[in-house]
Amino acid sequence: MTEDIVARFGDLTAVVVGDVMLDSWLRGSSTRMAQEAPVPVVTLEGIDDQPGGAANAAMNLAALGARVHVLGVTGADPAGATLNASLMSHDVDGLTICRSRRTAVKRRLVTGSQIVARYDEEDRSPIPESAERELVERIRELAPAADVVVVCDYGAGVCTETVRRALRDARLDLVVDAHEVGPWRECRPAAVLPNFREVLRLLGEPGQEGDRVSFLVARSQRLLDETGAERVVTTLDGEGALLHRRGREPYRTHATPAPDQMSTGAGDTFTATFALALAAGAGEENAADLAQAAAGVVVRRPGTAVCDRDDLLRVLRHGGAVPAQRLAELIAEERALGRRIVFTNGCFDVLHRGHVACLEEAARLGDVLVVAVNGDDSVARLKGPDRPINACEDRVAVLAALGCVHYITVFDGDTPEELLRLVRPDVYVKGGDYHPDLLPEAPLVRELGGEVRVLGYVQDRSTTAIVNRIRG
Repeated sequence: MTEDIVARFGDLTAVVVGDVMLDSWLRGSSTRMAQEAPVPVVTLEGIDDQPGGAANAAMNLAALGARVHVLGVTGADPAGATLNASLMSHDVDGLTICRSRRTAVKRRLVTGSQIVARYDEEDRSPIPESAERELVERIRELAPAADVVVVCDYGAGVCTETVRRALRDARLDLVVDAHEVGPWRECRPAAVLPNFREVLRLLGEPGQEGDRVSFLVARSQRLLDETGAERVVTTLDGEGALLHRRGREPYRTHATPAPDQMSTGAGDTFTATFALALAAGAGEENAADLAQAAAGVVVRRPGTAVCDRDDLLRVLRHGGAVPAQRLAELIAEERALGRRIVFTNGCFDVLHRGHVACLEEAARLGDVLVVAVNGDDSVARLKGPDRPINACEDRVAVLAALGCVHYITVFDGDTPEELLRLVRPDVYVKGGDYHPDLLPEAPLVRELGGEVRVLGYVQDRSTTAIVNRIRG
């Protein structure tokens, strides 16, 4: 079973080799444009520093339960100290401090939910020989005893030819995430995970417009030959991923689309989960599905996020539903970033065009859409003993596939009053042809400082009508 695979994560040791960095998110508000140039003036309100690159892959592995060593290089500077402290607080160790090098930092300036600028500080030259020797010694010491070795090569100078040779000579089953996959061919990796742009560079083909999936399927065998890997996983952001293996048709996973600014670090999460699942004995397709599920967790969170073991189990058990208290924590984070929260609720028993139109319109009223779904007992009380048609986990899974829905939770009462008090939405939405004042939730929403909106619905579209038509 899939949950058995996740349970084994805690028995595994992982080593990550590669380019570590600090992701720094500078958040603030903006109400005017600068006089000097056509750019917004952002009043800085907070800074969120998180491990990035190979360090983010290591954080994901640790959050999933593995014992983790990360082998990379930082400078003897404040950014390096922050990065080391963050890793050590999660029992992740192994970084080499190099006084002649500065720590790579990627800073993103954010107002509301929009990234308005990014500026990088990095040294992309090969690491000094002394740091390289220390790194090779650590590889020889730690990697052979590890259950999984993950390489994160972003071209920032750590994965030198000497480092690659040390990994090759150790005859390790490597899982490689690299901007340039070609140099790793001699290591005969267990898996490589290029994105679409990296595939185009590897194959030497021009930019591709149109159907990327068909493009990759047609080149599946060539990808395996060019990389020398047992498996190639080509990641396609909102289109999911393709798993390529010799002598078999590619296997596709499916993703829930998310804005680009929400996808930072999702590739690291995918790589970490895929590698750990393989090491835990999962089949290739199962490992790809687990990785996609984990990536789906982090693309719904601000900044550089991780998916922990509880997050992954929750998705597997409930198709994406978030427990009420955890939802309140996540919404507090969203509100701290200045995001407008929209809330709606319903049974969503047989999802139809009217539901989708209403949810899409609701999402346009704010930045974050929360959907509360009636549990099975609640539906039976409201609709009758022969309902629901679809069990709660199925209804949640279908809603989770809609790109306009950000968070889903389940409630068992007849009204979502408790959830409304926890979330305190800026806008409460229902679909129908009645007046907002007639909604039983309206007084509470207004007491909490929110507004109530009733949206139009698609005529002749209702679950009851569909069920009656089928039965008739």
